[in-house]
Amino acid sequence: MPKKINSELRARAVRLVQEHQQDYPSQTAAAQAVAKQLGLGRETVRRWVVQAEVDGGGRPGITSVEHAEIKRLKAENRRLQEDVAILRAATTFFAGELDSRNR
Repeated sequence: MPKKINSELRARAVRLVQEHQQDYPSQTAAAQAVAKQLGLGRETVRRWVVQAEVDGGGRPGITSVEHAEIKRLKAENRRLQEDVAILRAATTFFAGELDSRNR
């Protein structure tokens, strides 16, 4: 199970990578140095930086807000599909009860 990392540490890691990126040959190298300093995974920090760039409009992709909305809509869609399945089953059951051939 992944450990929960507070948003302040995440923001700090992103800020450090962005501030010190020019000191390293690549963004990945900067992310690796910051991750080591903060005791985090290199790929985790790199993904946070990329997502911060997307959220800031500097890179194409799905923003965090859009991702949260998509996730919410998918969950709502799943619940509604379950509701429809239950209603269909109930309709079939009650239609069978009302059919005079079943008596």
